[in-house]
Amino acid sequence: MHTKKREPFIHIMKRADMPAWKMWLIRAVAVLIAFLVSGLVCLILTKGQHFGGFYSEMIKGAFHGTRIYSLLQSWAMLLCVSLAVTPAFKMKFWNIGAEGQTLMGAFASAIVIWYLGGKVAGSLLIIIMLLVSLVFGAIWGVIPALLKAKWNTNETLFTLMMNYIATHLVLFTINQWAPDGSSKIGILKYGSFSSILGQKYIINVVIVTVLTAIVFVYLRFSKHGYELDVVGESVNTAKYVGINVKKVIIRTMILSGAICGIAGFLLVGGSPTPTLNADLVGGRGFTAILVSWLSQFNPIIMIFVTFLVVFMQRGSSQAASTFNIGDSEAFNGVIVGIFFLLVIASEFFVRYKVVIKLKKDKIKAVREGGAK
Repeated sequence: MHTKKREPFIHIMKRADMPAWKMWLIRAVAVLIAFLVSGLVCLILTKGQHFGGFYSEMIKGAFHGTRIYSLLQSWAMLLCVSLAVTPAFKMKFWNIGAEGQTLMGAFASAIVIWYLGGKVAGSLLIIIMLLVSLVFGAIWGVIPALLKAKWNTNETLFTLMMNYIATHLVLFTINQWAPDGSSKIGILKYGSFSSILGQKYIINVVIVTVLTAIVFVYLRFSKHGYELDVVGESVNTAKYVGINVKKVIIRTMILSGAICGIAGFLLVGGSPTPTLNADLVGGRGFTAILVSWLSQFNPIIMIFVTFLVVFMQRGSSQAASTFNIGDSEAFNGVIVGIFFLLVIASEFFVRYKVVIKLKKDKIKAVREGGAK
């Protein structure tokens, strides 16, 4: 006796295609829902006292007075690191080491300031800082690339472990520089160029904006950008058409590491109070991974995604402080986590559609009910 196979009530089907405007509409709705849920979380934590106030405090925390300069600095730094990881991700080389590569760039700038500050002209000092930061970042990026190209090592684990090496290398050096056991070197006297254009951090914004345009052109219109796409789609296809995959991997990670080096250089020299500590990058290397992925590896879209993330970070910290919610960093993490969770979840509806299948008798009943 054969039993009739029952069809599932819900079918999940991959979308064949979807207009670009619909994709971005779904993502925009996810962002709006994230803002709404964030307000509800604030309402719960403040025992029903603040909902609209949450949004006004977010705006105040981001744009009020001179806070806009700090917002622009945070935006520029996160965008710079996001640009750095993008070329590697486009070729499906999972570089999780941007945190360490950026820290090594900052480390290089601090070394130059520590040993050459006051001994060479200020402009020459800044040039040396930039060059050494580029080299340090590129070296930290190319080491896992060389091992991947030679022995096909796991780049995810390798780059992640190198973050810890970079952190402890910086901690060791700081302990050598500050032998009193404070593990702090304080504000460095030389090396700051943050006020070159009249307002602090504006030079950082200009540099990163120019860098964004360069990376966009590189990825979209250059031969190297095309090779990245081919390697990312299929290594076998890349080899078949004559692309040297190992060379592409090494070259791309040198580029990614060098851009991280620029970010480290800006974190130190681009600050009015240059210093070095193990937490200087502040998790941007990991946040940048999400920013790059959500932007579909497009540097132009990355500008807006980065701005949204930074706005929510700074705004939620202000709201937590104003309403005495507790640890502002923890609340900040909750709000940004909600944002990423909902926007990433929206990608499901971009890629798939949910089809609900009713039984024939139910469909007939619904139609008859509608006719009456």
